[in-house]
Amino acid sequence: MFFKAPRMGGVRAFLAALAVVVLPAYGITPAHGRPAATAAITWAVCPEDAQVQCGTLTVPADWSDATGPSTTLTMARRRATDPARRIGTLLVNPGGPGGSAVDFTFGATTFFGEELRKRFDIVGIDPRGVGRSSPVLCSRDLVDAQPSALIETEQQYAATVAHNRKLAADCAAHSGPVFGHLDTAGVARDFDTVRAALGEQQITFYGASYGTLIGLEYAERYPGRLRGLVLDSVVDHSAGLDRFLVQGTAAAQDSFGEFVKWCARDARCVLRGQDIPKLFIAAMARARAGQLINPYDPPNKLDVAQLTMAAFSAFYDPQWYSFAYYLRDAMLTGRRAVTTPAPPVDPVDLVDHSFAPVFCDDWHLPIAGFADLRRRLRTLAAGAPQMLVSPLALVAVTGCLGWPSPPDNPQRPLKPLTLPAPVLLVNARHDPATAYAWAQQVTARLGPAARLLTYDGWGHVAYGKSPCVAAAVDKYLLTLTPVAAGARCPAVEPPAFGVG
Repeated sequence: MFFKAPRMGGVRAFLAALAVVVLPAYGITPAHGRPAATAAITWAVCPEDAQVQCGTLTVPADWSDATGPSTTLTMARRRATDPARRIGTLLVNPGGPGGSAVDFTFGATTFFGEELRKRFDIVGIDPRGVGRSSPVLCSRDLVDAQPSALIETEQQYAATVAHNRKLAADCAAHSGPVFGHLDTAGVARDFDTVRAALGEQQITFYGASYGTLIGLEYAERYPGRLRGLVLDSVVDHSAGLDRFLVQGTAAAQDSFGEFVKWCARDARCVLRGQDIPKLFIAAMARARAGQLINPYDPPNKLDVAQLTMAAFSAFYDPQWYSFAYYLRDAMLTGRRAVTTPAPPVDPVDLVDHSFAPVFCDDWHLPIAGFADLRRRLRTLAAGAPQMLVSPLALVAVTGCLGWPSPPDNPQRPLKPLTLPAPVLLVNARHDPATAYAWAQQVTARLGPAARLLTYDGWGHVAYGKSPCVAAAVDKYLLTLTPVAAGARCPAVEPPAFGVG
């Protein structure tokens, strides 16, 4: 569900309340009716980019206790370059959970089209607990000690539960009052507070990956305050544990199959002519035996979870060319790995670590002990012999084992939306992270107000991968013209990254 895929490596690289209250001090607004008085956003030029303004706004840490402790939201605004023709504010979120919308706004000139940048103020708000918005902070040594997500024994299961509880307590101790109140329903309320502070009656929203969940939460709560809504690479927050695992794993395995097909048709694939599915299973066997060395980080070894994560990460762009080299070089590297001692870690060194604290506040994915997990993994692996299970789904599920508090915003059935304009959903047919089936299911449940644009290509987040998709999204955002029912964009072969 990440917008930006992690580079090939370990799991850590991959991780790169509902009552409405009127309180003028925070600019809180009822779901319907007139906005309350609003506190001003404090704006200044961003030190990272002189063309962008950075601002802060204070909101309740816990929306069910709006008179209690507060937390600070940080945001960035890139003004419309043609203010005379300005349409309004385009609120953006790149996903995660954990992606920085502030950084996304800094990079908007290389992502969004020029006409969008002329006509909209682009505003990115780091969600509570993320990036610059009172981030979740945890001890680096505990984050680095996260057990492998691919749990294979009762002892590993117990160790994961114990670690997650210890990590949650550590993060709570270092993260302030926002910890434990990181659910996306709260984020939607934050964003509407920002909307009021910006002086906008309506906003337009573009959300990618986990940002689609934010967009759906906002649309459900404040439908009249949305001018338009784009959901790119769709998260289905109605999915229970079985559907989350099964459809996520099918998407990951499908992306592996597309890699194999590419290699068979492209002469630049260094594995062309080889039985890649068989080669990958052999690599997994060497990883399980402790004999597979990371070719780009020797002498460190790769376990099975890290190997499948490397493949999964490569499928985001996709980076087929470089992953073919990676797999070839891993199998060519000597079998004898040297274990190097880990450098000493400062026990008070803190790092941002928002994925599990946010995800576990949004999802109820109950596992009834090790036997239940093992049974599920075996069933999934039977249909996904290379990927075994979606690495993302596995990290999400095992990362919440033993989590000390239940989710504040668990999955629920999606309801049809009634908005001023149709919702535009976009998804790649071969997306490894947000299954195409999720986009189909969400579109169906949202009703006639939703239209799905299918990108018949590959990778995660479709806007930047196809001129056809970008043109359709831009036209919608500028004019609110919906795509035709059943609209599709042709696949675009990805460029060769890292050849040679």
